[in-house]
Amino acid sequence: MKGIKKSLTEEYLYLDFSHQMEGCIFPLHTSVTLFLLSYCDCKIFKVGLVLTKESTDISLKNVVPQDVEIQIISKQELPAIVQNCCLPAVVEKPDNFCRAGLAVVLRHIIQKSYEADPSKKEILELLGFKKTCLKACAEVSQWTRLCELTIPLAIENFLKESSDQHPTIPAEILQLERKLSEPVRVHNDDKLRRQKLKQQKAAGVGPAHAKSKVLRQETSEELDSSSKSLELQVAFSKLAVYEEPATTNREPSHIRKAKVSDLPPLEHVFAEGLYFTLADIVLLPCIHHFLAIICKKLSEKLIEFPLLAAWYQRIQEVPRVKTAASQCGIQFLHLPELLTTLKEQDANLSEVPGVEEQNDTSFLGGPRPTMTKLMEKGIEVMFSPHPCPTWTLDWNSLPAAVSPKEGKMSSDRALRKQQQLNNLVYVVTSQAKPGDRIVDFCSGGGHVGIVLAHMLPSCQVTLIENKELSLIRAKKRSDELGLSNIWFIQANMEYFTGMFNIGVALHACGVATDMVIEHCIKTRAAFVTCPCCYGFIQNTSKFNFPKSEQFKKTLSYKEHMILCRFADQTAVQLPAQRRLIGKQCMCLVDLDRARAAEERGYSVQVISMEPESCSPKNNMIVGVPI
Repeated sequence: MKGIKKSLTEEYLYLDFSHQMEGCIFPLHTSVTLFLLSYCDCKIFKVGLVLTKESTDISLKNVVPQDVEIQIISKQELPAIVQNCCLPAVVEKPDNFCRAGLAVVLRHIIQKSYEADPSKKEILELLGFKKTCLKACAEVSQWTRLCELTIPLAIENFLKESSDQHPTIPAEILQLERKLSEPVRVHNDDKLRRQKLKQQKAAGVGPAHAKSKVLRQETSEELDSSSKSLELQVAFSKLAVYEEPATTNREPSHIRKAKVSDLPPLEHVFAEGLYFTLADIVLLPCIHHFLAIICKKLSEKLIEFPLLAAWYQRIQEVPRVKTAASQCGIQFLHLPELLTTLKEQDANLSEVPGVEEQNDTSFLGGPRPTMTKLMEKGIEVMFSPHPCPTWTLDWNSLPAAVSPKEGKMSSDRALRKQQQLNNLVYVVTSQAKPGDRIVDFCSGGGHVGIVLAHMLPSCQVTLIENKELSLIRAKKRSDELGLSNIWFIQANMEYFTGMFNIGVALHACGVATDMVIEHCIKTRAAFVTCPCCYGFIQNTSKFNFPKSEQFKKTLSYKEHMILCRFADQTAVQLPAQRRLIGKQCMCLVDLDRARAAEERGYSVQVISMEPESCSPKNNMIVGVPI
C-alpha cells in the first residue's frame, strides 16, 4: 500500500492490568493507551498486559482494539529494563532502550503510527502546535501533571469511593472545569479574536451580552453556518467536519483599530483550546467514568460541570472517536441539556481552593542582608576541599565516541565539558564497586553515562532522559563503542523505580537537582550532582525551600529565592565582584541542600570543580549514606 512503511525495530508495549469494570480495563493509564491505539488504528506494537495481581477472570472481548496482538504476562516475565520502570512502557529489541510513563509512551505511539502511514497527518496533529502537547515533564508542567497523573489517579479513587452514598468530587475535576473557562491563547489569537469581534458585531451581540450568554452543549450537528461560533468553525475545520472558514478581504476599519483589550476572548472547544489533541485522548476515558458515576449517584451535581459536559458531548463528534471508544468498551452517555449562565458557573468555580501566596512583611531584599542573617547564625560560605584537583582522564587514549567532542558542540565547549567530566568521573569511580548500578539522571546526550560505562565495565549504567533525540544520540555513541553494560530510559525520573548504588547528574536544571538527590536518598544511594539554573528553583508539589531545618529557622522562602536568583549571576561576562557574590550564593543554596540530606543520614560535601573556569555552574554536591 502506498505510503505504508514497515517498522524496522520490533517494539513491545507493556500495560498494567489490575481489574475490569463495566467493560473497561484499569488502571486508567491502560484504558487511555488502548484508546489511542484504537483511534490511531495502530497495529505496530506487540502488547503485553501485565497482571498486577493474580486474576483468573480476564475477558478482553470488546475492551481492546481489534487486530492488536495481546499477551497476558506476569511481572516476572517483563524484560529486566522494564522491571525498573513504571508502566506503561515500550521497549525496543534488544531490550536496552525503554520509554516509560503515559505521556512519553502515547507520544511515541503517535509518532510511530504516523511514520507507518504518513498519509495520516491528522494523527501527527494530536501532538499540537510545534508538537509540544504533553511534552513537558510532569515535574515541570502543571498541565502535564494534571492530565498524566492527578486526574487519572483522582478518578480511580473516586470510583473506589463510589460505593459510598456520597463520594467526594475530586478537586482535580473542579480544576479542569476552571481550566476550560479560561481564555484560549493560540499563536494567531489576535487575528481570530478580531474575526470573532466581527462575527459578534454582525450578529448584533455586544461583549456584555456575549459574556452572560447561556452555555449549551452544542455539537457540530446542531450548528449551521449562521449559528456556529468562530471557535467551532476553526476547531472542526481542522478535523475536516467543516471546510476552512472562507478568508475575507481586509477587515473593516473599526475591527482593525479595536484595542486588544476590547477583543473578545476565545473559548475552549477542546481541552487545550481550539484543537483536538492528545490531551483530549488522555482525558476522555477518565471523564467518561467520572460522568457515569455522577449521572448514576449525583445527578444534581452535573449542573456544576457545564463546560466539562459540553466538552464530553463535543468530543464525540470528532471523526473516529466513537468507533475507537466502542472498541475499548466506552459506551457514551446521553447527558441532559445543561442550562447555566457564566455568572453562575464563575460563582461555582470561585469556590475551588487555590494556592495561597506566601506574604512575608519582614522580608528585606538583596543578597547581602540575607547572607548577613545566615552569618549571624553561624552559616557561612564554605567549600570542602577537592579530593584530587589535578586528576584527569587521558582523553587522547580513549575511543572517539567516549569524548563529548562527538556531540554537537564547539571545541572550546567540548574542552570545558571534558573538564567537568574529570571531576564527576573521579568521584564516581572512587566510590564504585564491581556490580554497582549507576544512574545518570537528566543524562542528555550521555556525556557522563557513556564515560562511566566505558570506564566501569563491571558496573551497570542507566541513562534517564526525557528528551528522545538526546537519548537516541547517546545510544548511537554507545553502539559505536559496543557497550553492553548500559541502558537507555526515556522517562521522567520518577518513573524509574529500580534500585541503584550511585546517582549522578551533571547540570540538572533547577529543582531537577533536588529530585535527583531525593531519588537517591529514598534508595539510600550515594549521589554526585552538579546543579544548574538556580534561578528556576521554586516551591513545588514535592519540595519547599529552604529545605533544611537550619536554613528554615533563619530564612523565609522569599529570602531563599533571592539567594537562588543571585546564584545564577556567575556568567564570565559579568564583573568579577558580581560573579563572586553569585558564587557565594550558589554555595549557600547548595549548603541548604547538603544540610537537608545530612538530616536524613548522609555525609555531604559541597565541592568546587577544578578548574573553576570549566563552567559558571561549577559546584558539586557529593553525598554518601552513613
